[in-house]
Amino acid sequence: MELDRFRQFLKSARQDGDVRIVRGEPGVGKSALLCAAADMAEVAGLRVLRASGSEFEVDVSYSLLNQLLLPLYGEMQRMPPALRDALTVALGFGPGPAPAPLLVCNAARSLVATVAKQTPVLLVVDDIQWVDRSSAIVLGFIARRVTGSPVGLIAASRTGTESFLDRGGLTEVTVEPLSAEDATRLVDARFPTLKPRARQRLLDLAQGNPLALGELPATLAGSSQPLDTTDVVPLSDRLQTIFANRIAGLPDRTRQLLLLATFEGSGDVRTLRGMTDLTHLSPAERTQLVQVDDATGRIAFRHPLIQSAIVAMSTHEERQRAHLAIAEALPGDLERRSWHLAAATAGPDEAVATQLEHASHRVMQRGDALAAIAALMRAAELSANPKDTARRLAQAAYIGAEAGGSGDATTLLARSREMAFDAAGALHAAGAAALLMINGDGDVHTAHRLLAGAIENGEHGWRADDPALDEAMHTLLLLSWYAGSPGHWAAFHRLLSMLEPGPSDVLAVMSRTFPDPVRTGQAASPELDALIATLPEEADLTRVMRIGTASVYLDRLGENREYSWRLVQQGREGGAPRRQLSAMMHLCLDGFLTGRWDESEALSTEAQKVCGDSGLTFLTWYFLYTRAIVAAGRGRSGEAFELADEITRWALPRGVAGAAAIAHHPRALAAAADGDFESAYRHAAASSPAGTLAPYVPNCTWVMFDLVEAALRTGRTTEARAHAEAMRAANVAALSSRMRLIQHGVDALVLDSAEAADQLEQTLNDPASERWLFEASRIRLAFAERLRRRRDLSAARTHLQIARSGFVAMGAEPWLARATTELRATGYRAVAAEQATVVLTGQELEIAALAAGGLTNKQIAERLYLSPRTVGAHLYHIFPKLGISARAGLRDALSAHSSK
Repeated sequence: MELDRFRQFLKSARQDGDVRIVRGEPGVGKSALLCAAADMAEVAGLRVLRASGSEFEVDVSYSLLNQLLLPLYGEMQRMPPALRDALTVALGFGPGPAPAPLLVCNAARSLVATVAKQTPVLLVVDDIQWVDRSSAIVLGFIARRVTGSPVGLIAASRTGTESFLDRGGLTEVTVEPLSAEDATRLVDARFPTLKPRARQRLLDLAQGNPLALGELPATLAGSSQPLDTTDVVPLSDRLQTIFANRIAGLPDRTRQLLLLATFEGSGDVRTLRGMTDLTHLSPAERTQLVQVDDATGRIAFRHPLIQSAIVAMSTHEERQRAHLAIAEALPGDLERRSWHLAAATAGPDEAVATQLEHASHRVMQRGDALAAIAALMRAAELSANPKDTARRLAQAAYIGAEAGGSGDATTLLARSREMAFDAAGALHAAGAAALLMINGDGDVHTAHRLLAGAIENGEHGWRADDPALDEAMHTLLLLSWYAGSPGHWAAFHRLLSMLEPGPSDVLAVMSRTFPDPVRTGQAASPELDALIATLPEEADLTRVMRIGTASVYLDRLGENREYSWRLVQQGREGGAPRRQLSAMMHLCLDGFLTGRWDESEALSTEAQKVCGDSGLTFLTWYFLYTRAIVAAGRGRSGEAFELADEITRWALPRGVAGAAAIAHHPRALAAAADGDFESAYRHAAASSPAGTLAPYVPNCTWVMFDLVEAALRTGRTTEARAHAEAMRAANVAALSSRMRLIQHGVDALVLDSAEAADQLEQTLNDPASERWLFEASRIRLAFAERLRRRRDLSAARTHLQIARSGFVAMGAEPWLARATTELRATGYRAVAAEQATVVLTGQELEIAALAAGGLTNKQIAERLYLSPRTVGAHLYHIFPKLGISARAGLRDALSAHSSK
C-alpha cells in the first residue's frame, strides 16, 4: 500500500511537482521506503538527488545542501553569476562574503528547476531532524515552490523529534508500525523455526517495528534473560545494542572508516577517499551496514542508529583523529573546519576557540542566531583564560537577548558574570542585561543607566571599529528612544561624540534620522541615500534591519520593502525573530501610509504572535500601535482607543515614554474619524503642543495635519497658524515628499490664499505624492471642503472623486462617508453616474458574487486558486466600480448591475 502511494506521488511530481514528508519511529521503514521510491524514480527516468541529515553537523550551515547539490556542481557553474556565486559561497566551494539566505534559496530552487527542465528531478532527504537550519530553510523554500515544475521532494523524519524544516502546509505521510497480524505474518515468514515463547517475546519487544522484527531474533535466541520477563526495554536501546554487536565484528580500519563517514556527514566517496583507504569499506558493505550508490558516489548507512553505535563504540583517540582528518580535508570551509577542530579538542585551545568565534560572526551575519550562539558557547569552553570565556559567553547572551528565541540568555549571562570580563565582555554583558531587563519587569531608565555606565567606564579606548562598542551604542540608541527624554538623549550623544574617529556609517545616520529628524534628519539624507544604495548587495542582515530603522522618519521605508520582506521570510523559516520583527514594523508603518491596510493588519497580528513565541514581549507595543492606527482609519474607534490604552498601561510603569507619546496618534485619528475634533486636538497636541515640534519626539511629524485640522475645526485659529509656522521654520517639507505634502496641505488650510492653494495643487499632482494614499486622500478631502464653501464646485468635485477612490481602496469608512457627503453637496451624483457605466470582468463578477454570499477572502482564494491578497486587490477595484464602500453593499450593487 505504501509503495502504491509513492507510485502515485512520483506520477504527480513528474507532472506538476509534489512533496511528501514521511514520518515514523526509528526502524519503522522510512529509509527503506525512501530507497524504494528512489529506485522507482530512477527506473521511471527521474534524476535522483539524495542527502541525509547528520547530528554531528547540525550546527554547520548548508552542510546538507552541500550533500544534496554536489552532483549538480557542473550545472551550477553554468548558472547566472549572482546565483552561481551565492551557491558556490554558501556550499563552501569558493570564497566570498556570506550570501543572503533568500538569495541562496532562490539560487538552489533555480538550479533544481533548470535541471528538471531536461530531466524530472526527485530530491530524497533522510533524517531531517538532523538537517542544519540553513539547509532546512532552503528545503522548505523549494518545497513550497515545486508546483508547476517536474520536481519531487521526499523527506523523512523520526516521530517525536523536531527539525528546522517548517512542515506547515506540506503533505505528510506517517509510516505506522505493523499491525499485530502483519507483524506475526512477517515473523512467521522470516523465522519459521522460532519457538512460540521467543516469538511472542519478539512481538512484544518489537511492537510492530520492522527493523526490530528483523534484527532481534538472533539476540533473543542467544540471550540468557528469561523470555517471559515483563521488563520491556525501550526499543532504541535494544537496537543500538544489536548494531553495536554487529559492528564489533568489523576490522578496526573498517570501523574507523565508518566513524569518518559518520562525522563527515555527506557520505561523499571523493571526500572520504582523500582521508582514508576506501578498500576497508568492503566488510561493512558485505554485512549490509552500509551501501554505496555508484551513480552518486555516496555511502549510505542502513539506519542512522548504526552511526550512533559506531560513535558509542569508538575511543576518544579514534574520535579525535577522525575529526582532525576531516578538518584537514576542509581547509576552505571555515565553519565546518572549526567545528571539527573543536570536536577534536578536549582541553583549552585558544586558536580553535578563535576560529569558532570567527565562524559565529559569519553565521550571525546571515541571521542564524542559534548557530552563532552554539559556536560561541563551544568557543567559551575552549578558551584559554577566564576573560575570553566570559567575553564569549556574554556575547552569546547578548545575541540571545537581542535576537530573541535563541536559547537561555539569562543563564549564559549568569555564567559569564562568574568570571572577570575584558572590555568587550563587559559591554556584551551590559547589553544583554539591559535587553533582558526591558523584556522582563525592569524599566527602561535602569536599563539605560546600566548600559551607559558600562560604555562610559569601559576600557575600549573609544575605538569606533570595536564591534562590541558599536553594538552597545546601537542598543543605547534604542533605549534612549524608548525613554524619550532629552536627558537620555543627551547621555547618548555625549558618548557618541567620544567615538574615534567617529561613529560607524549606520550608527552615524541612525543617530540623526531617528531621534530628532526635524532638526538633524535633512542633513543626514545624502548619507541615508548611500546606505540604501548598498542594500542589494548587503549580506549582513543586521545592517539591513538598521538601515530600515534609519529610514523610518525620512519616509524611505518603501525603498526597503524588498529587503524587509527578505528578513520576514527568513524569520518565518527559522531566522532571528528580532530582525523579522523589525522588518514587520517597517512594513506595517509603510503599509499604513501607502494604503496597504489589510497587509498592515495581517502582519501586525502575526508579529504579536512572534513576540510572544520568541520572548520579545517588549516589542509587542509596536504592533498594538499599527493595529490601532488602521482600526482608527477604518472607523473602529473603540478598538483603536482600547489598543492605545493597552500601550499606555504597559508603557508608563516601565518608563517607556516614547511609546506612551505615540499612543496619542491613534487616539487623535480615531477621534477625528468620529467627528470629535475637540478630543482629536487634545490627543494630537499631547506629545507636541501647538506651535512646537518637540525635540526627541519624532512622531510629532505624524500628527501635524491632525493637530492643524482639529485646531481649525474647533476655532483654534491662532494655534493652527502657530503650528504651521513652526513647520515652515523647521522646513519639514525638506524631509520627504510626504512631509512636503503635509506642509503644503496645512498651509492651504491655514493661509487660505491663492498662492498656498496653487502650491498644494502642484504638490498633489506630483507623482511622488501619490504614494502617500491616506495623507493625500485626507488632504484632498479637507481642501475640497474649503473649495466647496468658496463655491468652487468643479475643483472640489475633482479632489473629492480622487479622495473617495483612495478611501474605498483602504476601507477608510469614516473618511469615505465624509467624501461622499461632500460630493453630494457639490451636486454630483457619484453612485448613479458610476453604476451606469460600470463594467466588471468575468473574474471580478465571480469574486464579487462569492463575497456577497458571505465568503471570506481566504475562502474565495481557496475556491478560485488565488491568493487572499489577490482577492483583496480585486475587491478594492470592484467597490469603486459598483459605487460602494464595503462588502455589505455588494448584494444590492450586483443586483442593480445585473439588471442593466
